[in-house]
Order: sequence, then structure tokens, then C-alpha cells
Amino acid sequence: MLRELKSERKGPQKADSVVVFLHGYGADGADLLGLADPLAPHLPGTAFYAPDAPERCVNNPMGYQWFPIPWMDGSSEEQARSSAAQSFKDINAFLDKVLADEGLAPHRLALIGFSQGTMMALSVAPQREPEIAGVVGFSGRLLEPEKAGEVRTRPPILLLHGDQDPVVPFESMGIAGEALQKAGFTVYGHVMKGTAHGISPDGLSVALAFLEERFAAKP
Repeated sequence: MLRELKSERKGPQKADSVVVFLHGYGADGADLLGLADPLAPHLPGTAFYAPDAPERCVNNPMGYQWFPIPWMDGSSEEQARSSAAQSFKDINAFLDKVLADEGLAPHRLALIGFSQGTMMALSVAPQREPEIAGVVGFSGRLLEPEKAGEVRTRPPILLLHGDQDPVVPFESMGIAGEALQKAGFTVYGHVMKGTAHGISPDGLSVALAFLEERFAAKP
């Protein structure tokens, strides 16, 4: 059974592209929707969505999670896998509804993930057909690098990571990038120097340039 994801929307009434933010563990959609403010002037035809994950976070009941993290909250590996699989379905249903509501084709959709949201974006996007415009992944990792080639589509991917990240190791970006490139993806990377577990101004600028390029590309 699908769980409905609640989301705010920012952007013009009639949009020609859409960006969906997927937040990190213990946060909520509002945590990332604020990024729409600096992005919107450069992407004037874009609608922005930032859904709340479907589960309350065990470690932070004020926030949400896409799946529990065993070494942080005492859940089992099976609980984490099962929860993630259900969240994949929930996100796909949400994306289908957004595209239908906006009257847009998949190549007008991009995903931006942060931390656990990046893990979800990198798992969901390559399983969607037709291919979406692209994926921006901040400070996350690829959940199953060994399965990177088991996909339906290969949207372009931009990975960004702070080299001082104490939460998700910086090395995760290289592991994900290498696995995705070997699987035939076009992957770009940007190191946010001196940045911990967050999004730096230079990282956001690189993400914006990537989105502008992807939305300008021919399907």
C-alpha cells in the first residue's frame, strides 16, 4: 500500500520544468525547500517540491526518515531494506502525480537529494522510464554500488560532497561515481572544500549550472 507524501510547492502557476528535493534523515521537506529561493530566479519556469518522508524519524520525532538506520536507531537490516523499498514506491508515485499535475514529460523533471535523500534519488531515478532530466546528489552515497548496472535508464548525475563531512564519509562520492561510471552513467563531481555535512554556496552554484544545462538539453 502506497503512503501519500505531503509536500509544499513553490514556483509559477504554469511551470515548464520541475525539481523535487528529497531531504535527509531526521529532517523534513521544508529543510530543503528554502533552496528554491536562490535557484528560482535562474530557473524562472520551474516548480519546486519538497515532500516529507513517510516515516517519523526514530532519533528525531520532529523530523522524518525514508528508512531507519540500524547503527543509529537500533533497527534491523531487514527493517531498513523493507522500509527503503516501500519508500522507493512512495517516491515514484509522488513523482508520477507531480508530472501529471504539472502536465510535464519526465525529461522536464530533476531530483535533488541530500544525504539519505541522495541515496533515495540515486536508487529511484535509474528505475524510471522514460529517463528524467538528471539527478543532483549532495553528501550521500550509493546504497548498492554492486547493482549500479541493474537499471532501466541512465540519467546524468552530479555528485557533490564536503571533504570535511563527519556524517557520510567523503569517500562515498568516489565510490558512487566510479560504480555509476562503470555502469554507463554520465557522472559529474564537485568537492565542496572545507564543508562538513551540508551544502556550500559553491556547491549550490554548480548544481544550478547542471540544472540549467539539463533543462536546456533536447530530450
